[in-house]
Amino acid sequence: MDSNKLRELQAPLKSQYKDSPESAIITLSSEGKIGDGITCKVDTGKAMVEAGLHPATGGDGLAACSGDMLLDALVACAGVTLNAVATAIGVSLGEKTHVTAEGDLDFRGTLGVSKEAPVGFKEIRLTFHLDTDAEQDQIDSLIKLTERYCVVFQTLNVKPELVTANKVIG
Repeated sequence: MDSNKLRELQAPLKSQYKDSPESAIITLSSEGKIGDGITCKVDTGKAMVEAGLHPATGGDGLAACSGDMLLDALVACAGVTLNAVATAIGVSLGEKTHVTAEGDLDFRGTLGVSKEAPVGFKEIRLTFHLDTDAEQDQIDSLIKLTERYCVVFQTLNVKPELVTANKVIG
């Protein structure tokens, strides 16, 4: 896709959202069904994913770890955003371009072994491996804009309000 085609696709949406800001608010959702053992089956919209305990918490490694899935979501969003931004600003990316994310977890927190150990990632490192001949200022702009417009990156970077609820159904 070229930048003109991308602009053509996005122009009516941008116009609609400017004219009717409320139409830009869309609620995304995910649902998981408790599975056998200690698992939860999540319908991603494309495939059913069974999430379970990481081996560091007693899992057998056969089910997807939700921490891995979080990093997968970050990589997917950053990769799509990188590609869209590159297209929009005219930066050519070669086929070797890829995105990686790695994060550090202290499983003592998750298992309740230590109250001082945090539950969750202490640090996440997102790396853009760029196959490009773009100038450094273009690369800097590409990364800055990718960070700015990547939904998952911004959600992790700027903590949203998180509300929990429960509904007894049985």
